[in-house]
Amino acid sequence: MSTSSASLSGAHSPVIGIPVRLSITDAPGADLRVAAAARTFAAVVDLVRASGATPEVLLPGAGLQEQLARCTGFVVPGGGDVDPALYGGPVDHPALYDVNQEQDALDLAVIRHALAVRLPLLGICRGTQLINVAHGGTLHLDLAPGLVQHNPPTGTSWALHNVGFVAGSVCAEVYGAAGVPVASAHHQAIDRVGQGLQVTARAADGCVEAVEAAQEGAGWLVGVQWHPEAEVPEPALRAPLFEALREAAALVSVPC
Repeated sequence: MSTSSASLSGAHSPVIGIPVRLSITDAPGADLRVAAAARTFAAVVDLVRASGATPEVLLPGAGLQEQLARCTGFVVPGGGDVDPALYGGPVDHPALYDVNQEQDALDLAVIRHALAVRLPLLGICRGTQLINVAHGGTLHLDLAPGLVQHNPPTGTSWALHNVGFVAGSVCAEVYGAAGVPVASAHHQAIDRVGQGLQVTARAADGCVEAVEAAQEGAGWLVGVQWHPEAEVPEPALRAPLFEALREAAALVSVPC
């Protein structure tokens, strides 16, 4: 997908901003996970479009503020590891990969704009981790093997497991269920939950799988550790979060 076709027309559809992935996927010796993140980014854009919203790929630079002003909702997708310096973690941990400070800066600019003007915000995997960091939270640098496999087995794209929702949460309402099967691909996760966030989903091992705004009136905010854009385990579960984001963004009458 080219950035020239990133802003797609939609007569009455809300515009959903999605920060572009900046890491080079075809560099010699590039981590295969970087290319995988680029593919899932394209899937996120497609699902935003399929929801009835207009996706706008957000680019770093002088024009970012103008782009942000056109949007009434945002998705911050997956990608490489967040720079541990942003939450006081060790920057030399051997499990770190694809730490990209320019990507962190772009994603955080989008998150902070959405929070400041209370526009709907959906975080996916890394995006959720950055939402937590933006609220003063921290991350597990590398999850130890345990009851639930969060990182895909060798030769596969996704680790499959179940998550359970807190009753009354946005996630429970969106999916109309007490929990759902999900697809994951992460070795990091939320550790200390940031101020202003509440945990609304966990895996069987206790891993934080979703966070939402803790206070009424804070705006529509959902961060999920799994990848709803994945085509497994159940294709019907791909759309609900993106449709809920579109519905929330459609209620914003004037871009901020």
